[in-house]
Amino acid sequence: MRLLLLEDEPNIARPVIRALESLGHSVYHALDLSQARERLAETEPDLMLLDVRVPESQDGGFILAKEARAAGYKGPILFMTARDALADRVMGLDEGGDDYVVKPFDLPELLARVRALLRRVSEVRASRIVKGPLELDLTSRAVRWAGTLVELSSREYALLERLALSPGRVYSPEELTDLVWGEEASDPGVVKVYVHHLRNKLGPEVVYTAPGGYRLGLEPPEAS
Repeated sequence: MRLLLLEDEPNIARPVIRALESLGHSVYHALDLSQARERLAETEPDLMLLDVRVPESQDGGFILAKEARAAGYKGPILFMTARDALADRVMGLDEGGDDYVVKPFDLPELLARVRALLRRVSEVRASRIVKGPLELDLTSRAVRWAGTLVELSSREYALLERLALSPGRVYSPEELTDLVWGEEASDPGVVKVYVHHLRNKLGPEVVYTAPGGYRLGLEPPEAS
């Protein structure tokens, strides 16, 4: 997974980065608040590890967390700081933090906390489908394109969900008519109309016209 680390002390950052990368994560390191803002915009991290005190501010980590939450960031945030007063811990949670580790910390403890937070991410994502700029929430039936919520009709959503649940598979218009419309539609031509709607509302690449039918356009085709 993609992790954003805001830490200006090299003797802390280096071992943390090595440990996280050894677990297979991609770590995007920022030395200060401005770099962290850039990394956040560029990478959309699955988790953020934020030092509270950074060169620009004594509360830099808190500031970044508050900005990220206001912008819609939903991933977990773990604060790392030498400030262990109860008031600081409460402030961190109030600003959108999910956990708090006090310096100096043992690396195994930090990794355990990261693993726990990422398990939550995986559990949440089990009810989501994310393919490039497309995100479907299967529970709320919400659709986002490049982070922006897009309103779809019930049939548009049902068609998109069907394609997204089997990415790479090509469905014939007849199959999609049966799966999405059932007995309510007998003309497979309705699929072409709704594919056009999806492309207009989301992006022209969201549905690919393949030999024999349609598939999600954000995935390679299945091997035959």
